[in-house]
Amino acid sequence: MPNNPDDKKRILARVRRIKGQCEALERALESGAPCAPILQQIAATRGAMNGLMAEVLEAHIRDEFGAPEGDGGAKTKELLALVRSYLK
Repeated sequence: MPNNPDDKKRILARVRRIKGQCEALERALESGAPCAPILQQIAATRGAMNGLMAEVLEAHIRDEFGAPEGDGGAKTKELLALVRSYLK
């Protein structure tokens, strides 16, 4: 879990939004909604999970390797950019 309180707050908010998306998906499935909107909701939820993974991984990198400023900052920035591009 991220050590920075701002990161933690942002990540928990993201998790709560994903929870809401999953609950909406469950309701749509229970009500027998058409496939197209259900598939769209699944894709949106998957995208939200990928965003969550990227955010947690970026926070971990910053916690373990330091903020992008100072010594090693260029390498940290490079790694963060690589993570962002890979998880899009």
